[in-house]
Amino acid sequence: MIRKTYKYRLYPTRSQVALLESQLSEACRLYNAALQERRDAWRLERKSITCFDQTYQLKDIRAAGDTDIQGYDVAQEVLQRVDKAFKGFFRRVKRGERAGFPRFKSLSRYDSFTFTHYGRGCRLLDNNKLRLQGIGQVKLKLHRSIEGKIKTLTVRRDAGKWYACFVVECEENPLPLSSKTIGLDVGISAFATLSDGTEIANPRYFEQSQAKLRKAQRKVSRRKKGSNRRRKAIQLLQRIHAHIRNQRADFHHKVSHALVNQYGLIAIENLNVKGLAKSHLAKQVNDAGWSAFINKLAEKAEEAARVLIKVDPRGTSQRCVCGADVPKTLAQRWHECQSCGLSVSRDHASAMEILRLGLSLHAPTSPITECVA
Repeated sequence: MIRKTYKYRLYPTRSQVALLESQLSEACRLYNAALQERRDAWRLERKSITCFDQTYQLKDIRAAGDTDIQGYDVAQEVLQRVDKAFKGFFRRVKRGERAGFPRFKSLSRYDSFTFTHYGRGCRLLDNNKLRLQGIGQVKLKLHRSIEGKIKTLTVRRDAGKWYACFVVECEENPLPLSSKTIGLDVGISAFATLSDGTEIANPRYFEQSQAKLRKAQRKVSRRKKGSNRRRKAIQLLQRIHAHIRNQRADFHHKVSHALVNQYGLIAIENLNVKGLAKSHLAKQVNDAGWSAFINKLAEKAEEAARVLIKVDPRGTSQRCVCGADVPKTLAQRWHECQSCGLSVSRDHASAMEILRLGLSLHAPTSPITECVA
């Protein structure tokens, strides 16, 4: 069994938008109250409050009318978000990383609420509408059918638009067996280079939209804080960022789908993208979105019963497939091996080495034998 996410656009009426905004406001207020309770309990009494302790109080809070959140499950999920924030904080402290204590959220930064059990307060209707508890029947653009059992529903606000995100549990849909294998080296000049020499161009969506972003950011900075004109300017800026994000996600989906359909085994580097995003190439790394692409590739490979292998990235650009060391500086973009005479581009040689490492890690009894290099 695997989990998939389906995202659909909602078209609420003006009165329904007001009700949705009210639900977000109440969820945000409960989140901040739960966070304040944990902080005060530790500061005043050195007492640690758990998610169970706060959930136990939820029934009395709702009975007293201290929260107007429609649905017990929705309110419980808000408390689970607080617990998740504290668990992340303690995990980072334990690792010695920059911890980042959980912070209060403003309404403008609290953009979703979740029904953790489908059928309790939410249900899809036959007339392409979604019934939400306390909101009513909201028009839904069901552009593709949902396959599998719906587990949760998240209602999300993004740049002034509303979306319904369904998480479903479904069976694997394996593709016909393929004996083809490929190595993949992600980069900046080319988004990815395959071990057969094919280069996938880097679209650089953020770089293309920088002029629009500069204008929108200047418009926000000129507006008075708290004014309606500033709110509208911020929404315009959010829509540009959302457009870039959607372009990048569409590109990642298409590339990963093509790779999974064609190859039975895909080898990639197990990169520390977070570390690379702190370098002088941070803008280019974030624009490429390697982590998001690798996640999509892994999800599609799992669903199609393909083999995805992550190899150690150390030395993949400093070795030849024959095993000889070929040290290169970052400025050297061509690979010349004195041992075997291989002469290809640096990224092509890295992709070939990644494939070699991936095949060495793969089980020798696999039917995958054909090497695309």
